[in-house]
Amino acid sequence: MDAAQQEAAARARELQSQWYGEPLGTLFRRLIDDLGLNQARLATVLGLSAPMLSQLMSGQRAKIGNPAVVQRVQALQELAGEVARGDISAGNATARMEEIKRTAGGSVLNNTVQGGTAGASQTPVKRIVREIQALMRSVSDAADILDASTALADRHPELAEFLRVYGAGRTADAVKHYEEHAN
Repeated sequence: MDAAQQEAAARARELQSQWYGEPLGTLFRRLIDDLGLNQARLATVLGLSAPMLSQLMSGQRAKIGNPAVVQRVQALQELAGEVARGDISAGNATARMEEIKRTAGGSVLNNTVQGGTAGASQTPVKRIVREIQALMRSVSDAADILDASTALADRHPELAEFLRVYGAGRTADAVKHYEEHAN
């Protein structure tokens, strides 16, 4: 790899850190280790080709272009956390990965998940929050989302808390906030 390619890969990993919280190579290697997968199996579960997964991991590509794949990554991260805590057995984790693989993403408008059932592994609120986050991340990076949230909050102070929690916050915080303020 020449200097220009190394510089481009470093920039891509920097962008991945902004968009996804860490370089995708690091994130995907952790999922592989935590869930006992290989790269080919991870690519299959995510709905990516093996070469695309490799390009994302190496920094040859910066962004996951499909919001449904981003949702699958998030679902696998949750599953890996459950496995690490001992909340789910290896057999059940395998079954959940098959469910995640079949999930083609949902729609806030029709409340369905293609290839699966809505809320099968997530509450409807959590699924909607994740979809909003995935859609926002698919069109912009974290810094742009925070800037947009701040600008909207300045214009509409009544939305400031909503924007902080739903637009740029953690999923668990958004779900908790919704549940506390739903009634």
